[in-house]
This record gives sequence, C-alpha cells and structure tokens, in this order.
Amino acid sequence: MTQTPENVTPRDVTPQARSKRPRPPAPGLAPNRALLLGGLALAAVLLFQSVRVVPAGYVGVAFNKLSGGLSTLQEGVHFVVPGLQQLNLYDARLQEVTLANGVEDGDEGAINARSQEGLNITADVTVQFRIDRSKAAILHKELGRDYQRTLIRPQVRSKVRDAIGQFGAAELISTQRKQVEASVTRALREEFSRNHLILDSVLLRELKIPESVAKAIEEKQTAEQQVSVQKNRLQQAQISAQQAVVEAEGKAKAAVATARGEAEALSLRGRALRENPQLIQLTVAEKLSPGIQTVMLPTDGNFLLNLQDLGVTPGRGGTSGQTGTGAGNGAAKP
Repeated sequence: MTQTPENVTPRDVTPQARSKRPRPPAPGLAPNRALLLGGLALAAVLLFQSVRVVPAGYVGVAFNKLSGGLSTLQEGVHFVVPGLQQLNLYDARLQEVTLANGVEDGDEGAINARSQEGLNITADVTVQFRIDRSKAAILHKELGRDYQRTLIRPQVRSKVRDAIGQFGAAELISTQRKQVEASVTRALREEFSRNHLILDSVLLRELKIPESVAKAIEEKQTAEQQVSVQKNRLQQAQISAQQAVVEAEGKAKAAVATARGEAEALSLRGRALRENPQLIQLTVAEKLSPGIQTVMLPTDGNFLLNLQDLGVTPGRGGTSGQTGTGAGNGAAKP
C-alpha cells in the first residue's frame, strides 16, 4: 500500500490531483443569486395578490386606503394594488328576507301588529330585493355589508305594522289582504330606493288573528249573509208585486180604452143613422136576412123594401122581392 509522505508539499502534487479539488466560490456571487430568487418570489406573490376576480352575480367595491376613494368593479378579472386597495364583494342577485315564526333571523320571527280596532294580528312576510349595481359603492359607504339587519328588517316590520293598522280584523282576513300587500309594497319601494336597493316583491304569506275573534267574525258574516238573503227575497217579492200592479193598471187602462172606443163607435154609428135613415132599413134587413126576401116597413110612403136594392143577398133558393102596397104595422113575406 502506497502512502504519501507527510513532508510532501503542495507543489509535489500531480496536476491531475490538483484539478479534482473544489474551487471556492467567487466573492459576492452567492448573495446576488439569493436576492434575485427572493425578488422573483416576491413579484410572483404581489402579482398573485393584485389579480382579483369578481364572480358572476356579484359586484365589487374597491377602497383606496391612501385616498379614501371608492370604485365599483363589475364581474370579471381586475387588478388591485396589494396593501393599498381593499376589495369588498356584494351579492347582486335576487335575495329575500323572511319574517315568520320558526325562521332563525336573530330577531323576533313573525311581525306582531294591531288592527284598526286594536286586535292583535300576526303577519308572516317575505321580501324579495336586489342591490343597485350602479350604486354599490354608495351602499358600501352608507350602510355596509350588514344592511339587512340595519335597514331591511326594521323597515319591513314598520311598514307592515302601519299597513295593518289601517284596516279592521275582518277586512284583513277577507277582502283587504291585497290592499295591505300593495300598501306595504309602495312604502318599501320608496324606502329601498332612497337606500340604493331595488324592491322586487312583497309576499304577505299569512295573517293570523285570535281564534275567538275569528269565530266571532265568522258568525257575524254568516248572520249578515242570512240577512242579505232575506233582503233579496223581500226585494224579489216587492218586484213581483210591482209587476202585478203594473199589469193590473195596464189591463184597466186597456179596458177604459176599449170602452171609450166602443162608446165612440156607438156615437159615430148613431150619428150616421141620424144623418142617413136608410141605414136603419139596411140594418134591419141584415138582421132578417137571409131567411127574409122582402120586408114591408111602416113608413109614411107605405112601400115594400127590396133587399137586393140595398145590397143584401137573399138566402139559398129565395126570389127577389117585389114592390107593392103595404098596410098595417108591417109584414114580412117569407
């Protein structure tokens, strides 16, 4: 085994052995490389933090900590300055708030109100709304993210109580439900508009009154319906009586008109007979025909009346009358 003498100096080492020894790094090269890598990592982190995405259905509000300004960012990719700008996201889709029994909302459930006569009314209400995208920055500044608790719930309770107080309990559960809903909608739409929200609809889900009051109202409505039925029957009877009276008056007027017409006809007939005496002879002849062919009337001239001359047709098998001399009270020849 070959051993290297201890007294051998470095110049006695062969060139091959000298080339295999590691060379010490150049002064200042390792710190510069570390700084470069650190800078690249920091730039990557800053770039990652500066790229922010506003999801579909949301709107962003960027707050500049240096200037205090606010800007609205719509859906998509945006660049913000890390540490200088703060991005707040707001849900711009249709939202709803329900105030009802059994709903966990951090406050009382259903809305308790008073009717016009002071009866306790319980209302279950759902309000559907969305934020105004164009005014999201103002909403963030004036109301903040907790606007449902600070604005929407108190306003819904207040407007529902005001609307219910305008009607009686019987009206609320029967005819005025839609009017209550419309009144609440008008009031909330105006209030929401002032606070950069858009009201979509108000759904009055249920109105409850005490059971004893509901029973009393039902009995009252039943009695009113019975009275209404009796009134209708009475009105029908009155209408029938009026129709009978009208019919009787019509018949009476018709009878009077008929009598008047007959009287006028008789008067005209009498006048005609007075003005034309031959009509009397014609009338007698008409009454006697067709069985009598010739009639002898007691007149001053004592003559026989020929029926054919007066236009009277003798009976079947008869012959024409002949003129002759009459005597006595008058005779008829068959």
